[in-house]
Amino acid sequence: MFSFRQIVHAAPFFLSLTLIPLMWIGGAVGGWTVFLVPLASWVLYPILDVAFGLNAANADTETPDEALVWHRLITWIWGPLQIVTVFAVIAMLVRSEFAVWEMVVVTFGLGIASGAVGIVYAHELMHQGPVFERRLGDLLMTSVLYGHFRSEHLLVHHRYVCTPRDSVTARYNEGFYRFFARVLGQCFVSAWRAEVAKLARAKRPFWDRTNPFWRYGVLQAAFLGFAGLIGGWLGVALFLGHAFVAIWQLELINYIEHYGLSRRHLGDGKYEHVQPRHSWNASHLVSNWFLINLQRHSDHHFKPDRRYPLLQTYTLDEAPQLPFGYAVMGTLAMVPPLWRRRMNPRVRAWRRQFYPDIDDWSAYKAGTLPMPR
Repeated sequence: MFSFRQIVHAAPFFLSLTLIPLMWIGGAVGGWTVFLVPLASWVLYPILDVAFGLNAANADTETPDEALVWHRLITWIWGPLQIVTVFAVIAMLVRSEFAVWEMVVVTFGLGIASGAVGIVYAHELMHQGPVFERRLGDLLMTSVLYGHFRSEHLLVHHRYVCTPRDSVTARYNEGFYRFFARVLGQCFVSAWRAEVAKLARAKRPFWDRTNPFWRYGVLQAAFLGFAGLIGGWLGVALFLGHAFVAIWQLELINYIEHYGLSRRHLGDGKYEHVQPRHSWNASHLVSNWFLINLQRHSDHHFKPDRRYPLLQTYTLDEAPQLPFGYAVMGTLAMVPPLWRRRMNPRVRAWRRQFYPDIDDWSAYKAGTLPMPR
């Protein structure tokens, strides 16, 4: 069960743990050390991607859960480590004599860790069967005040991805900032409606105790209350700042994952089934270690409950490929003209490759197709 081979195979996915001591150092020392987390996640790992290249190897999809204990362990231990670290660093900042810019950069680093790692792990956990893992996912999402993401992701995004009904499918030519503002306004409402509809099918009112929004609200209030307890209004402000950065990281990744892609409309509000070609894929080795294979997103949408070590990668004939890992692509997305210059030709090539019979994409571009039934 705990073979040396399993440990060796799982070890690279523990790369994210390097951010924990970097957060503590930045919060305790200040100065140039406050840049350690942003430099590691946004500069060092992309450089290592270039050095280590791509990984096109695929694991055996029939591997049982019992053989993945060490892989799952990182998703279990990260949550407590992240939450303790965030509050400890906030407590240090409140009692420090740091300049305002140092506090801002440290808070930004906390948000990167909570978003690029914590939310990625929450995403893995919320797709699993065991209640323990799903509740741990809820804890991570509510620790950045975005608990409703689980409802939106499972009940809306996976069902309606690459259709007009999915808010987090970035439209062709839509810049990130417009996308971000739209998503912040739409996703909470979309998640709420999905949960209310689910309760209605079970003949239960929206205020029923099984509505997970009660859980989201209580946990989020508890996190905010604890931030205030340890740091007063400054503690709350720092916590809110870190949560905003984490949400920005999440939605930046969402923007990248399906930009410009559409499922074929079959008529009468029906769309084709989700296929690997409906997500941008990336096989950059180090980034996939850091993000526990999130960049193998084509397979995740094809098989949503498949655990991250078993996610498959695809060839160019099967799924569209990103030119760089998520960190570089995220940087490009923050500069819309650069993003469009790099990605719009790829979207057009994707259309010619997978849908050569569709001559007029105007309805797809404008998002004016019928909502899925």
